[in-house]
Amino acid sequence: MNSAGKLNVLVWNEGVHEALNDPAHIGRIYPDGIHGAIAAGLREALPDADISTATLQTNNDYGLSEEALAGTDVLLWWGHKAHAEVSDHVVDRVQRHVLGGMGLIVLHSGHFAKIFTRLLGTTCSLAWRNEGEQELIWTVKPSHPIADGVESPIVIPEQEMYGELFDIPDPDDLIFISSFAGGEVFRSGVTFTRGKGRIFYFSPGDQEYPVYHHPQIRRVIANAVGWAAQPDVTRAAPEVRNQPRTRYEDRSGSEQLRASTPVTHEVALR
Repeated sequence: MNSAGKLNVLVWNEGVHEALNDPAHIGRIYPDGIHGAIAAGLREALPDADISTATLQTNNDYGLSEEALAGTDVLLWWGHKAHAEVSDHVVDRVQRHVLGGMGLIVLHSGHFAKIFTRLLGTTCSLAWRNEGEQELIWTVKPSHPIADGVESPIVIPEQEMYGELFDIPDPDDLIFISSFAGGEVFRSGVTFTRGKGRIFYFSPGDQEYPVYHHPQIRRVIANAVGWAAQPDVTRAAPEVRNQPRTRYEDRSGSEQLRASTPVTHEVALR
């Protein structure tokens, strides 16, 4: 949160499809880029927040510098073609900030992003095909803040199919399940906690379809930002405590173990 008390949100998109993969088509759908459409939806839903954007082409580590991340309450991540182009030292930095309490929202093909697979510790692979099928997004945990005010089902007329098996650990919360015309289902909205950081993965949003203009998709993402933000949490990695054990005699004369004064090691965020 900045000095004015506003929530700081950074929308990151690799920005490759817009330049290399049929830019005229994508430009018609997202004239300001995928990140621009996501940011526009957040500015509409969260008018008091500071919403910024960055891409692989942004100077200073793709806009993910230490200074930028230190001032970010929630980072949104859209990636697809260029996961390998994100430097490991930048992934290290993002991971430290998530563990320290920065929220992370991973969108669509970001399931293969280095930061997501590292934090989850699995391949995050899935079944897919792209035939522009209808997707129905069903709310299965309506009590969760991310589902607040969200229709069930959300109807996406055309979308890339993602299907099970989705190779992820058991999520903290399963909020949305999608079904497709071919009969497949997919865990399309799930949460995780890593360190102090809250993570939400939300799958709808292929670059070929105007999904990020859909008002219900925008509502889910705005809700997720509100849930993932923890502006009052002190940004530091979880504390590691080493407690040597010493012996003492209890009142019955029996020898027992007790903890001495704990030795605390703080892992500093660089």
